[in-house]
Amino acid sequence: MPATATLPSCPELLAPAGSLAMLRTALAFGADAVYAGQPRYSLRVRNNDFGHLDQLASAIGEAHAAGRKLYVVSNVLPHNRKVHSYLVDMTPVVALKPDALIMADPGLIDLVRETWPEMPVHLSVQANTVNFAAVRFWQKLGIARIILSRELSLDEVAEIRQQCPDIELEVFVHGALCVAYSGRCLLSGYFNHRDPNQGTCTNSCRWDYKVQAATEDAAGDIRAASLPAAGLTNGRWLLEEKERRGELMPIDEDEHGTYIMNSKDLRAVEHVRRLAEIGVDSLKIEGRTKSPYYVARTAQVYRRAIDDAVAGRPFDPGLLGELDGLANRGYTDGFYQRHHEHEMQNYLRGHSESGRSLYVGDILAWDAPRRLALIEVKNRFSVGDRLEIIHPSGNRQFALARMQNLDGGEIGVAPGNGHRVWIPVPVELPGAMLARFV
Repeated sequence: MPATATLPSCPELLAPAGSLAMLRTALAFGADAVYAGQPRYSLRVRNNDFGHLDQLASAIGEAHAAGRKLYVVSNVLPHNRKVHSYLVDMTPVVALKPDALIMADPGLIDLVRETWPEMPVHLSVQANTVNFAAVRFWQKLGIARIILSRELSLDEVAEIRQQCPDIELEVFVHGALCVAYSGRCLLSGYFNHRDPNQGTCTNSCRWDYKVQAATEDAAGDIRAASLPAAGLTNGRWLLEEKERRGELMPIDEDEHGTYIMNSKDLRAVEHVRRLAEIGVDSLKIEGRTKSPYYVARTAQVYRRAIDDAVAGRPFDPGLLGELDGLANRGYTDGFYQRHHEHEMQNYLRGHSESGRSLYVGDILAWDAPRRLALIEVKNRFSVGDRLEIIHPSGNRQFALARMQNLDGGEIGVAPGNGHRVWIPVPVELPGAMLARFV
C-alpha cells in the first residue's frame, strides 16, 4: 500500500494518570503530556494518589524533567463550600507550575483568570462545547484550549477548526463513554447519593439491570409481569437493578427506540489521521482510574498511529487487535462516523479479533546465568502459550517453552494473581509487562 502525504504538524498524545506509576508508564510509552487531578476538585476521587501535594509535585517535576507536560484537572462543578476554599487550596498547586488547568465551571474559571492571569486554562469536556460559536465565546474569555464534546462527528470537528483557526482543540480518542451528555450524569447521585459532578461517580450505568414487561392494573398502577403474560407488543417496560429488588423504573421509548445505560468504550485509532489532518492539537486517552498496563497499551498504540499519520504511512489495522486485549465493554468509534460501510465493519472486526491479548504479568527481575525472568503473575498462562513482552523499546513475541516455580521445579501452568514464576524470555527487560494472545 503506497504512503500518503506527510502532515504539517503532529498532534499531542495526552494520557491519563491516577498515580505516579501510571504517569511514569505513560511517559515511557510515548505520551507527550499527562493529565492528573486532585480528588477534591477533579471528577476522579477513587484510585487517585494526587490528593497529597508532594505526589503532585513529583508528577509535575518528572514530566518536566522528561520534556513533557502535565495538566492539572480541576473540572469539578462546585457547590458554594468548594468555591470558598478553591483559591486557598489551589495556590500551592499553581506554584508548582503545571502547564495548564483543565476546568469546567465558569465561576472557578473567572476566579483563576483574575488571580493567575498567566495560568493557561483548558476548557473541560464537562462544559459541553459542541459548536464554533461556543468556542469563540470561551476564546474571548482567555481560554487557551477547548476540549470538545464527545458527541461531535469528524465533519463537525472540522468545521469548528475552520471557523476557529487560532485556538487549540482537543478531542477524546479512547476510553469509557458516559451514558450522559459529555459526562453530566445524575444517575449515581440518584441511586446512592454519590454525585458524578463532584467526582464520586459509582458507574451506576454499568450495573446489572434486568428488563421486565409492565402491566397496568384497574387502579392505573404499573407493575411487573412475566413476559409471556404481558406480551411483547404493549410498549411498556420496567427496569430493575440487581441489588435493588422491587424498585421498578419505567423505560421510555421514542420513534428511534430505547437506549439503556451501558455504552461501549470509545476506540478511534482508525480516525487518528483524519483528526490530525483536521488540525486537532491534542488526542486524549480517558482512564485515570485504570491500570499502568492500560496506559502502556493505549499510549503505545496511539503513539504509533500518530507517528504513522504524520510520516504519511497508511494506517496499520493490527493496532486494533492490540487494543482489543484491554478490558472493555465492546468498542465503538462513538459519534465520529455516524454510518459505517459494511466493508469497513468487517475490516475493523477481523483485525480486532485476530490480535487479541490478555495481560498476564510483570517482569520483576532477570537471572542472567539461567536466562530466566521472574514474573509477577496477574492472570493465568501456560507452557505452549504465545506471549508478548510489552516495553517502550518495542514489543517481542515468543512461544513459552517451559516454566519453573520459585523452588526451581518444572510446572506447566501459572495459576493466576498472587503467584510468581520463572520463565525464559528472549531479552533482559525487567519492568516490562507480559501479555498472552487469546
